[in-house]
Amino acid sequence: MSLNNKNGDARPGTGWRLAFILITLFIGLFGLAMAIGGVWLIAVGGSWYYALAGLALVAGSVQLVRRRRNAQFIIGAAWVASLAWALWEVGFDGWGLVPRVVGVTVLFMLSLILSPVLNAASRAVAAPVDAGGGRRNALNRGQVAGVVASVAVLLVLGVVVARGGVRMADMAQLPAPANGAVSGTGADWPFYGGDVNAQRYSVLNQITPENVGRLERAFVFHTGDLPAKGERYSPANTPLKIGNDLLMCSAKNILIAVNAATGEERWRFDPEVPSNGIAHAAVCRGVATYTAPELAPDAACKTRVISTTLDARLVAVDLRDGKPCADFGGAAGKPGQVDLWKDLGQKVPGWYSPTAAPTVVRNVIVVGAQVRDGQDEDAPSGVIRGFNAVTGELAWAWDLGNPDNIHGPKEGQTYTRGTPNMWTTAVGDEKLGLVYLPISNSSIDYYGGNRSEAENKYSDSLVAVDVTTGRDVWHFQAMHRDLWDYDLGSQPSMLDYPGADGKPVAAILLPTKQGDMYIFDRATGKPLIPIGSVKAPKLGSVEPSVVSDTQPTSGWHSLRPEPKTEASMWGFSPVDQLMCRIQFRQSNYAGYLTPPSSDKPWIQYPGYNGGSDWGSVAIDPVRRILIANYNDVPNRSQLIPREQADKMGVKPIYASADANAKAAGKGEGGSSVYPQINAPYAISVNAGWRNIGTGVPCTAPPYGGIRAVSLDTGKTIWDGPLGTARRNGPWGIPSYIPFDIGLPNNGGAVITAGGLVFIGAATDNLFRAIDIKTGKTVWTDVLPAGGQANPIAYEVNGEQYILIAATGHAFMETGNSDAIIAYKLKK
Repeated sequence: MSLNNKNGDARPGTGWRLAFILITLFIGLFGLAMAIGGVWLIAVGGSWYYALAGLALVAGSVQLVRRRRNAQFIIGAAWVASLAWALWEVGFDGWGLVPRVVGVTVLFMLSLILSPVLNAASRAVAAPVDAGGGRRNALNRGQVAGVVASVAVLLVLGVVVARGGVRMADMAQLPAPANGAVSGTGADWPFYGGDVNAQRYSVLNQITPENVGRLERAFVFHTGDLPAKGERYSPANTPLKIGNDLLMCSAKNILIAVNAATGEERWRFDPEVPSNGIAHAAVCRGVATYTAPELAPDAACKTRVISTTLDARLVAVDLRDGKPCADFGGAAGKPGQVDLWKDLGQKVPGWYSPTAAPTVVRNVIVVGAQVRDGQDEDAPSGVIRGFNAVTGELAWAWDLGNPDNIHGPKEGQTYTRGTPNMWTTAVGDEKLGLVYLPISNSSIDYYGGNRSEAENKYSDSLVAVDVTTGRDVWHFQAMHRDLWDYDLGSQPSMLDYPGADGKPVAAILLPTKQGDMYIFDRATGKPLIPIGSVKAPKLGSVEPSVVSDTQPTSGWHSLRPEPKTEASMWGFSPVDQLMCRIQFRQSNYAGYLTPPSSDKPWIQYPGYNGGSDWGSVAIDPVRRILIANYNDVPNRSQLIPREQADKMGVKPIYASADANAKAAGKGEGGSSVYPQINAPYAISVNAGWRNIGTGVPCTAPPYGGIRAVSLDTGKTIWDGPLGTARRNGPWGIPSYIPFDIGLPNNGGAVITAGGLVFIGAATDNLFRAIDIKTGKTVWTDVLPAGGQANPIAYEVNGEQYILIAATGHAFMETGNSDAIIAYKLKK
């Protein structure tokens, strides 16, 4: 674009004049937005930077209108001051520097683009312009220096962001390999958690960091189960591998057996789950199997595949052909089925919905269910039941609100309504005859004033139940009087852990959403690690007498990050970062135990996705390393007085024309409103605390990570972000940035003896292999939808396979697919 106009002199041509107007207007409006927002931020007690920087930009734009070269000096001074302020506030934190540096640097560069125009105007004042004026209007030394400096700043920032990968904490914490026999899976993957201990560890070592680059797809199996219009799917399935079969369930609980080497379907059983059975989303995380020793080897259903359905049935089919087990159940005249709605009260589709893999211990199938959050205190019971694995008859019921219901309630009565449930998978110890139940919160998460003594005793507890009697033996409560939806979502893992005398003790490890990890003697419940406590704040609470004075903390290890500050707020530019800083200042926040409030929103950090969630942890018993992936995003929520909620038309699931309507709490991503009937408040939850307009989280990356922890010391070996920015960006537009930003994630990992950690989980829809020693990603594959599922490892004919369900997840917004993908080394 030539500076000279059509007359040949150095006055700006049309193109330059248009560029000058647009750039000047952009800088002025940007500065005005920062100034106005900055004054607002000052008014709520925040930083003065934005107001001062915004005024400087406005002043610079005024001088641009006047075509004065000192405009560049003013904007450049604001740029230099911004750099200094950014380094003072966040140091060399790459992602923290992005909104503080990129925006003002671009504005400074835009002002420098106008240098020829400004230089021409300056010379025109001093003397007429001759024919050579165009050359003399080129950038002067100061302007050239400004261009070079601003480009250099962006390049350096790019390097800093790109290098923000795995953080090595202490290689000295890398334990020495254990000697002797260890647990783990081999050719098969017979349990949801891998082996009976739920360690998610495979002894297979054919695939290593050195040869993982040769990994290729062995087959892709399509379940054929995809969502119809209006349905939400989050299948999250982890298949079992037994013999030559992969055993899986689709989102709507279709049971399928597939050849583990070829992906060829052998049989399927469709329980015909109706769409109204879907709660938050259609989920089937896994199945279980049971071999009946009392049946003849050739008897039907000698080995049976056991699953639950979204519409609350317990199903058993023959492993050989998928036919229903005639000796099991018989609910509604259908063999192979048990009605789990029995004795729960009024049947409302989608309110009570089993989604996790059952657990079988000593011939007893143990099942719980998800009870849709936030609807009514008078909700279906959270009762956990045990059924005879052969006949389907009720063995016992653990009703925490009424222990006398152990054999079922009396005629015309129900199990105790509204009690905490178990929506995740338990783990069992055959030798001790105990099953360990990770219990959730009560049916109303964010108000505790109406809860019973029993609810307050058992909510958020790990409960050891004797499977022969149905009576609880011991329990540990990870959160007292939970008001944050910090229920126990992870399946516990069993392991050997040193006792006080240094000798190994049969132990159980419990991850939690608030990040604390606990280890107990699994026979007695005695802690094998230090457990402390912290004082809980009551800032803004609507029920301070209900808020527990203290909460337990782990002295061994916690995934919980440091508390947020105003400086932790983020955005792609100073303006959207500024809006998040204002929201922070307008919220109640005193750390992760800040109680719910109605006068203003409160910040919950970590949010209800953890910490650790249903993906659980993986344990390498040889290297003595625990692998945990975690989320690092807050929620910003607010209690809504009942009268206001009624005016908003917020209705519970049983009063809504559409059971999956937003009014009933659908759409967890972003803001959702839950009615909490019979409590004085409804609740508005902004999961992930997304900013207004851009939809980007209000806090700085990383939003999720993965960590290696020494089992011997509880210290971090390495830690780093999990997930790239390839399909994430403002307004939902993919940025295609390959940098490891660290993303929200759901689903866990599998560790192999070959020294690799395989994991999907993150919302970048990549499946990756990580070197367990260094934490570095050594292989990736792009999935057709999100890998929000736990992968498995198995062997067929001497070849090791890695498999993941790449079926997407509604809440994580990672698309939909029905693909189950297996990998093996290319020959």
